[in-house]
Amino acid sequence: MKVYNSIKRAIDFLMAILLLALLSGWLILMMLTYWLLGEHPIFFKSWRSGKNKAPFWMLKFRTLSTDEKKPLHERRFLMGNFLRKTNLDELPQLWNVLKGEMSLIGPRPLPVEYTSLLSEEQSKRYEVKPGITGWAQVNDRHSISWQKKFELDNDYIRNVSFGFDLLILLKTIVLLLSFRKDNSLVEEKFKGN
Repeated sequence: MKVYNSIKRAIDFLMAILLLALLSGWLILMMLTYWLLGEHPIFFKSWRSGKNKAPFWMLKFRTLSTDEKKPLHERRFLMGNFLRKTNLDELPQLWNVLKGEMSLIGPRPLPVEYTSLLSEEQSKRYEVKPGITGWAQVNDRHSISWQKKFELDNDYIRNVSFGFDLLILLKTIVLLLSFRKDNSLVEEKFKGN
């Protein structure tokens, strides 16, 4: 595990550069579409806790209107719906990977306000960098309890390896191609144990 962890940063960095290069045309097209539709700002920033609880701004393409007076389901717009369904709203996090704040694979970064709500066992997630995708994400994260998510995250931390990361990556690709319904807007917030 220690040997793999020492080279994981290099793999993340090289893969992020490769993916950004391959997807640059698509990213530019998405940004132009936002601009043409008058949907500003293009990006959504969320204050998250990373490795060792270090806070950072996690980037996503914005998928909801900026009118916070409306309920979430009324803030949807066409481009945002498409990006949520395809998970393409997560692509800007490749920038977080390049900066070393995130990994391609690891526990999903939680909002900073959740940090004080976690138990000692749940806080083990902060021993590794958070990921764009992870073991809980490929195990139907929207339909499992917070407790189960934390258990899956800890399973990952205990067993992190190149083979495990490859399995998660392959399962992520299968999920992306399945275009499953997005339930993230109805997911309950974590309120502590």
